[in-house]
Amino acid sequence: MKNIVIERIEQTPVEKREAEMVERKGLGHPDSVADGIAEAISRELCREYLKRYGVILHHNTDQVEVVGGEAEPRFGGGEVLRPVLIFISGRATYKVGNDIIPIHDIAINAAKEYLRRNFRNLDAEHHVEYISRIGQGSVDLRRVFEEKEKEYPRANDTSFGVGFAPFTDTERIVLETEKYILTELYKEYKEIGEDVKVMGVRNKDIIHVTIAQAFVSKYVPDPDHYINIKEEIREKIADRLSKLTDREVRVYINTADDPARDIYYITVTGLSMEAGDDGSVGRGNRVNGLITPYRPMSMEAAAGKNPVNHVGKLYNILSFKIAERIYESLGGDVEEVYVRIVSQIGRPINDPLTANVQLLMSKNREIPSNYIEEIRGIVEDMLDNINKLTTDLINGKVRVF
Repeated sequence: MKNIVIERIEQTPVEKREAEMVERKGLGHPDSVADGIAEAISRELCREYLKRYGVILHHNTDQVEVVGGEAEPRFGGGEVLRPVLIFISGRATYKVGNDIIPIHDIAINAAKEYLRRNFRNLDAEHHVEYISRIGQGSVDLRRVFEEKEKEYPRANDTSFGVGFAPFTDTERIVLETEKYILTELYKEYKEIGEDVKVMGVRNKDIIHVTIAQAFVSKYVPDPDHYINIKEEIREKIADRLSKLTDREVRVYINTADDPARDIYYITVTGLSMEAGDDGSVGRGNRVNGLITPYRPMSMEAAAGKNPVNHVGKLYNILSFKIAERIYESLGGDVEEVYVRIVSQIGRPINDPLTANVQLLMSKNREIPSNYIEEIRGIVEDMLDNINKLTTDLINGKVRVF
């Protein structure tokens, strides 16, 4: 039987506190670019290992650095003067018996394809340089076949994951803001770049949403166009967000702009990394896509870690999924659910040292005994199905940043 600890906690729900702060570094933020590339490389290595050997071999590509370049944007145009550098490190199995796997080619091609697919004004060949210094490991064929026989891999580390449910209004709004910008508005306005950062701050019942939004200079002919388009977008975002909450929402875009000093947030590529803004894996969003200082968080960098037995990746994702399922199952009696799972190196990943579920009950009720059994069943079921998470990660179906 798994060691599952279920307990009631007493605290003011985050939704009912006087203040709250939530941040998201969007898809094109340099830290998120590093996360995205790291995860793309891991996925491609997984596919190559599976194609060759039917099993995912050891790798961790969670050491990607984005070194900012130099650019000169101007209204109606501009140019990249010095390319961005993508520095890839980590470790990967490059040799099985006498078979050599081209891990550096795989990594660089994965990075290029990720940039091409996600950033429409970035030339992945000419605006970016790539260096791969992935550490090389090897394994014999016998070890490969031994790995295939295991039902559950062994935890590679003693580490923990943490998750919670449900999201607050502010958390939902911050996620929705970037999603709306980079889906619907992105299609409507070619001026929009992918580098978006959103900070939501709730003071009692007013939610302030501050957005840093890069604009693409070649599509912005002059300052008047910039100011007009920025206001159009601001109004549309405000209208969308107002439908998500009964609270008042105030939206601000590019508050550092200063027309008197000719300061506007325009870029050649739609990305601040073109002009010296650096990025690193794990320095941005957690696996739920947010940075939430009012919630427990793990400092683990999930992107790029292997999806087979790296518990720092798997347990963080699984903790959120367990919390969401518990909250949905128990209905209105529960205000908040917190889940923490800790591994012990060498134990099967479906059998953590401890899984701790904390419930904040409505009206400070005790936890009914039937809830205890239901929660235990949910946790056991999701741990025993943890291998499915590996497949979903390889197929890009699970958010890691």
